[in-house]
Amino acid sequence: MSLTAELGTSTAFDLGPARALSCRECGHETPLAAEFACTQCFGPLEVAYDFGTVTRASIEAGPRNIWRYRHLLPVPADVQEHPNTEPGLTRLIKADRLGAALGIRNLWIKDDTGNPTHSFKDRVVAVALAAARELGFKVLCCPSTGNLANAVAAAAARAGWDSVVLIPASLEQAKVLTTAVYGGTLLAVDGNYDDVNRLATELAAEHEDWAFVNVNVRPYYAEGSKTLGFEIAEQLGWRLPEQVVVPVASGSQLTKVDKGFAEFGKLGLVEPTPYKVFGAQATGCSPVAKAFAEGHDVITPVRPDTIARSLAIGNPADGPYVLDAVRRTGGAVEHVTDEEVVEGIRLLARTEGVFAETAGGVTVATTKKLVESGQLDPDAETVLLITGDGLKTLDAVSGQVGPTATVPASSAAVRNALADRD
Repeated sequence: MSLTAELGTSTAFDLGPARALSCRECGHETPLAAEFACTQCFGPLEVAYDFGTVTRASIEAGPRNIWRYRHLLPVPADVQEHPNTEPGLTRLIKADRLGAALGIRNLWIKDDTGNPTHSFKDRVVAVALAAARELGFKVLCCPSTGNLANAVAAAAARAGWDSVVLIPASLEQAKVLTTAVYGGTLLAVDGNYDDVNRLATELAAEHEDWAFVNVNVRPYYAEGSKTLGFEIAEQLGWRLPEQVVVPVASGSQLTKVDKGFAEFGKLGLVEPTPYKVFGAQATGCSPVAKAFAEGHDVITPVRPDTIARSLAIGNPADGPYVLDAVRRTGGAVEHVTDEEVVEGIRLLARTEGVFAETAGGVTVATTKKLVESGQLDPDAETVLLITGDGLKTLDAVSGQVGPTATVPASSAAVRNALADRD
């Protein structure tokens, strides 16, 4: 018996404004449940809503985390009453110095390194956990390239749940340690992320009380990324930016930021002004950028080979929908080399004091490339998404940065070192 059959129909669930699950391909609706594929065409499912009245004032009166948007998310009404990591409402930084270096006159950085486990994944996991609890699951799980592993292990520990996390055995040691420390079950799997993801899908079918946040409860999990779009609009003074650049792994984040902007416009919370969405990938794992450049609608899977391991998904589930979003809005998807990624990390750090992981380097370097190629308007207000902390990927800059000099403990030696530096 499936978990859906065991738990019954959506009438048993309180998931706030969520009405049903809707197929992104054929539009067929199914009751709210632990499902991720359409029974009619096998297309991916996403959450459909019946929103009530939501105002700027009601949002501003909410908590200083993502639950201020709870009336726009598939979560129970009592979501705040259960222990969770309370992510969100991270900084939106006016990045004038980085903007000058890139040639962009009005640049902002959405800095999600300030979340509880230092990446945007805390947002999606918080929503997934809330939905999973309501759907009757008992164990929080995921396949992950690192950031999601951290977020799932931490959220499960905070909630008092068991966790099972699957990672590629080649994952950066920092991300391994910052997952294992939370005490859940951590399994390193021989293979890349796509191998790990296939294993997770098999296990989700075998263990009915295991909620794999990005597999069997993926429709709910993905909605957490909308809060990035919500926050950007609110923090800009209830308006939409003209351009946004988003790193692309599975592609879900980009599509949900776009969805968040659109929902705010439809609800009258912002003026629905035009905006362009741009995607950023590393050259060593750039199937979406390649499809965009060649004018294709179908993504051809690749074997990842890049230092940007948090983006190293060779068969991105939401790749076709990324193409839809960037083409509809007039944006683009570009890719950059590992060398450009490292320079992007260093440029952001030395201009704005923000140390990003490799995904952030991809975003900054791609933005530079988009400006230089004329695809991104340097006069338009632009927001870059920085989704993870550089402390997670120290290997990327190891050997690239270090002490300016090693000197004896004397002022003369310091003066000489300063003179040599100049």
